[in-house]
Amino acid sequence: MTERSTGPDPDRTDGPRDTARPGRDRKDRDVGGRTGTDGAGAGRTDGRAGGRTADDTERTADGTADEGTPGQERSSLLVRCVRALGLLRWTSLRLRLVFVFALVALTAAVSASGIAYWLNRNTVLDRTQNSALNDFHKSLEDSTRSLPLRPHCAELQDAARQMAGGPQNYAVLLVMRGADGRQCVATTDKDLFTLKTVPQSLQTAVNEKRALDDGNRVPYHMYWQRKELHDTPYLVAGARMNGGGPTGYMLKSLATERQDLNSLAWSLGIATALALVGSALLAQAAATTVLRPVQRLGHAARQLGEGRLDTRLRVTGTDELADLSRTFNRTAERLEQRVAELSGREAASRRFVADMSHELRTPLTAITAVTEVLEEEEDSLDPMIAPAVKLVVSETRRLNDLVENLMEVTRFDAGTARLVQDDVDVADQVTACIDARAWLDAVELDAERGIVARLDPRRLDVILANLIGNALKHGGSPVRVSVRTQTTPDGEDLLIRVRDHGPGIPQEVLPHVFDRFYKASASRPRSEGSGLGLSIALENAHIHGGEITAANSPEGGAVFTLRLPVGTGGAAEEGQEDGQGAAQGVAQEAPKAPEAPDGTAVSERAEDAAPGTGSGSGSAPGPGSDPDAGPDSGPGSGPRRKEGGDRR
Repeated sequence: MTERSTGPDPDRTDGPRDTARPGRDRKDRDVGGRTGTDGAGAGRTDGRAGGRTADDTERTADGTADEGTPGQERSSLLVRCVRALGLLRWTSLRLRLVFVFALVALTAAVSASGIAYWLNRNTVLDRTQNSALNDFHKSLEDSTRSLPLRPHCAELQDAARQMAGGPQNYAVLLVMRGADGRQCVATTDKDLFTLKTVPQSLQTAVNEKRALDDGNRVPYHMYWQRKELHDTPYLVAGARMNGGGPTGYMLKSLATERQDLNSLAWSLGIATALALVGSALLAQAAATTVLRPVQRLGHAARQLGEGRLDTRLRVTGTDELADLSRTFNRTAERLEQRVAELSGREAASRRFVADMSHELRTPLTAITAVTEVLEEEEDSLDPMIAPAVKLVVSETRRLNDLVENLMEVTRFDAGTARLVQDDVDVADQVTACIDARAWLDAVELDAERGIVARLDPRRLDVILANLIGNALKHGGSPVRVSVRTQTTPDGEDLLIRVRDHGPGIPQEVLPHVFDRFYKASASRPRSEGSGLGLSIALENAHIHGGEITAANSPEGGAVFTLRLPVGTGGAAEEGQEDGQGAAQGVAQEAPKAPEAPDGTAVSERAEDAAPGTGSGSGSAPGPGSDPDAGPDSGPGSGPRRKEGGDRR
């Protein structure tokens, strides 16, 4: 039998490759190529794993990938991921640490699994592919030697069966012109493997005759590609014998390899999931270790903000958190020292004011008695000294008011101010306060009748006298006083609004109108008021469990609103006052409206202070009260209660 050559030296690996790309069917895989004399490893692997269809990527005739919409989808997905990462700024630090730790672990696990899968996939497919191609090439050469130049179709069929009977278990299809001149097609699987099964691109590449040159010593070469049939991956290869002989095609199933690769993918996926869970647990533990000092620092900062200046952190280690703890401790220590110094100075100032008030009270009582005598004898005095006597009387009263105000302030600071409560008809109390000070012509009263509240009448009189007197002195007429009740979730409240029609209170002054000794006009520090009236009024409201607010009316003028609970007052009686007993207090006097020559009360500005500020405190005793009674006694004194809301 004439021996037909199938190519030059088998060790040579040169020759054209991947020439069967044009005209490829939709489900065809990339065509790999090898020369007719290439070794088993010379075939080209397109890198596509078993189980993936050829629909994944379409290629043009020149082999380039057509990626339009998928690229846009990837960009959109990337944008969404970036936005999702941006939302982490609004989550807790623990969640961010766990997320970042898990993300890093997931990236590492997926990368490692992907690389392992890719390497194993290439190894499995290359081993199977090269083994099958080598066996097919050798079997085709052996069959060609045993066939005549013009075999019958039956002989060609026997040769195909003989080739398919090897250990590689693949189907064979042989094509050759027979002895009768007709083309014979022999296949070992007529249902699955026919010429229609072989991609046209592969047939074209196999039958393409190449020019011989130094780089190409044979005209025909073996080509292969991967293809899916009925959801099963196959390796399709073809070769035309050089020197004459049949053209052979091979179809080998890669189902086993796909199953192995799928099992590997599942194993790697499970390993990745376990790694992710483990990394999340480790991240939680790491976050706890990192955040525990931060949580202690936050707790200590909250305690420091609540006034516990002795709060300190335990410092362990030399890291950044330990340095932060040391800085916090130093800051807290300095703050505690500074607050202690300021508290000591404030306590000394209060002691000085209290001592001074008590020391001045005895000589002031004697001076007051003398001035009262001089005032009674005013008509008999020398006209030359009468103005001096009036000045002494006026300044003595101002000094007496200031001393009484200072004593009242010290009682509030010491927490010894007490309530003497009684059932008070509010409308009658307001009317009595206005009438006692001759303000009826300057004040408009709008009060609901029948409102009875549990209050301290004397302290309510002090509040009203200060608010109304302040409005008359610094606001504009008319001054309107309204008395209403308001239902709240906590019960029923008494609302007393005092509104004037002046220029209002400057915005920069509003936050300070209740501060002690505050006067908006620094150029006129000497005035009829002491700057304590509104402060004492606010403290009296607080001891009742109420509040006073200041604002400007949209229609003009200042509005002071007193809110008190209708029921039992929010504060309580507390101890003896300054060791003097309740009988040693003197009722506070509010500023009196100036009088015209005929004795009628009128409203005029008494000093150049800002509206609503700088009023003096101290009012004449309300109706039915004892002029000599102290601040903690008053009309209607009933059983004294021990209450707990005294505002210091």
